[in-house]
Amino acid sequence: MKRSTFITWDQLKVGAMILVAMIIAGIAVLRLGQAANLFSSRYSLVTYVPSTAGLRVGGQVTLAGQLAGTVKSIDFLPVDADTMRNLRITVEIARDLQSQVRKDSKARLKTQGLLGDKVFDISPGTPRFAPLRDGETLPLAAALDYEQVLVQASGALDEVVFLTGTLQKVADGVSAGEGTLGQLFTNRSLHDQLNSTLASTNSLMLRLQSPRGTVGRLLDDPSVYQSLNRVLLSADTLVGQLGAGVNSDSGSIGKLLRDDELYTRLLSAVAGVDTIVGTMSRGRGTVNKLFTDEQLYAEILKAVSSLNAVLVDARRDPRRYTKGLIRVF
Repeated sequence: MKRSTFITWDQLKVGAMILVAMIIAGIAVLRLGQAANLFSSRYSLVTYVPSTAGLRVGGQVTLAGQLAGTVKSIDFLPVDADTMRNLRITVEIARDLQSQVRKDSKARLKTQGLLGDKVFDISPGTPRFAPLRDGETLPLAAALDYEQVLVQASGALDEVVFLTGTLQKVADGVSAGEGTLGQLFTNRSLHDQLNSTLASTNSLMLRLQSPRGTVGRLLDDPSVYQSLNRVLLSADTLVGQLGAGVNSDSGSIGKLLRDDELYTRLLSAVAGVDTIVGTMSRGRGTVNKLFTDEQLYAEILKAVSSLNAVLVDARRDPRRYTKGLIRVF
């Protein structure tokens, strides 16, 4: 059977739809390639890091937050003593952005959001430094490590939990009536005593405010103020007179404070007394023996006792001692 050489309308519609789909797919691929810089010329930079912290091959490379390339490779370095250079990251950046990445640019491993993917972010350089060429090293700057922050937050959360438990124990003790605070909440008698104390205080304040009392007069009676004012004026006058006497050589106070004659006499008297005391303590006379010789003290005490006995006996029988002293001629 001979086929028809004519194209039907249904076939034409299918072909048109396929053509439109291919055009849309091509435009989409072109747009996505432009957005991801897939069709632009690129150059490579290298960065050495101790840890990638979740960065993956094919991850985004941003320049000042804008997409600039991708992570080409992540390679381990030979083991050595430098723990800050464990991995080598090779990134590919669009060549039209090469003038933005200079020798003072810094790389950071950042997180998209709080718990998002890791990205390789580069800070733009300044005109004072030359642009980095293909294969040169891009220094790594310190970045905020969210894992470390979460670890610290976990420790703080543990402390909050412990503090909450302590507060719960305190609240339980207060509810059980332990301590002064617990007694205030649970003991009725303590509440009554406090209420009685407040009532007594209120009564005392009312009495103090009474116009018949001393405190009330001090608060309300102007005559008390006037009397106090007069007393203060008199005291001020007295102080003024004393000050005038101090500044004058004629008054007693002025002489006591300004005339050094009294000081000289007192100093001479003190020196004389000091000399006498020294002589008494160093000499061998009766005074020194009175202070140091116990036998002399005992003899004097015995003599005084005997004399006291004679005087007592003389008072009782005076004729005994006066007999024969009086004669009549």
